[in-house]
Amino acid sequence: MIRLAGWLVFLIALSSAGCALAAGPEMQSAATLQAQYAALGERLNHSPFRRALILDSSDSSGHLQGDLYALVDYPFATVAASLSGPGQWCDVLILHLNTKYCRATVTGAGAVLTVRIGKKYPELLGDAYPVAFAYRLASKTSNFLDIRLNADTGPLSTHDYLIQLAAIPVTGSRTFLHLTYSYAYGLTGQLAMNTYLATIGRDKVGFTLTGKQSNGLPDYIGGERGLIERNTMRYYLAIDSYLGSLAALPRDRFEKSLQSWFAATEKYPRQLHELDKTDYLNMKRSEYLRQQQPPQ
Repeated sequence: MIRLAGWLVFLIALSSAGCALAAGPEMQSAATLQAQYAALGERLNHSPFRRALILDSSDSSGHLQGDLYALVDYPFATVAASLSGPGQWCDVLILHLNTKYCRATVTGAGAVLTVRIGKKYPELLGDAYPVAFAYRLASKTSNFLDIRLNADTGPLSTHDYLIQLAAIPVTGSRTFLHLTYSYAYGLTGQLAMNTYLATIGRDKVGFTLTGKQSNGLPDYIGGERGLIERNTMRYYLAIDSYLGSLAALPRDRFEKSLQSWFAATEKYPRQLHELDKTDYLNMKRSEYLRQQQPPQ
């Protein structure tokens, strides 16, 4: 049972990576993303997130997927330059409370991000679960950016992990982003997820409104879609916090991104609150220092 709980931590933390659905971002291009931006304009302007942001999710035939669209106040050139290197993504991923370690390795065969995923509390690196994401800069032009992280397999019959970020410039020196997380799962993964959702995850919710409770408060989606929506948002806020830290001096950027990520997640406490600020900051400072050490 203890070992199963450990694998559940991995599934929870990586619930936003995997195989794209047939109509998903594999078809993405500058033209399609521009069309999406035009079609989503009204929703972006009236977003319930108090920022220009849309979050959708789907669960179909053994695939979970989260799609987040956002308009950010950073020039496209800044976004492209700051996110097109594999090492830069480690500075993004480490902000997530379940990421214990990330190191980018570049060889003639390509780039790989060696990531360790674990609990939301401090733990030994050997106790965290390893996953290797192949990094690919699929496209980088003056008006389109497409970055993909893929992992073929995971624990408990999960497979085809994908993290994808696509971006285009828009008027006003801003950038429109489409962030996708998805993965495929088999019977073992489904059983493990059901166990989590029936126990420690039974009261957790996502962001999609499903109606109102009897007391008039909003009712949000739960289950697998709630799970993937929470992590989709966490990773988006990591990207946004990293981009926002670039205005600081290099020595101050990581601390600024930590502070920003925690503050941003606390704006949605019903979905995202897990740790007190001091506990999060102390844990992440320690993990970041560990990440800078030579690989063992």
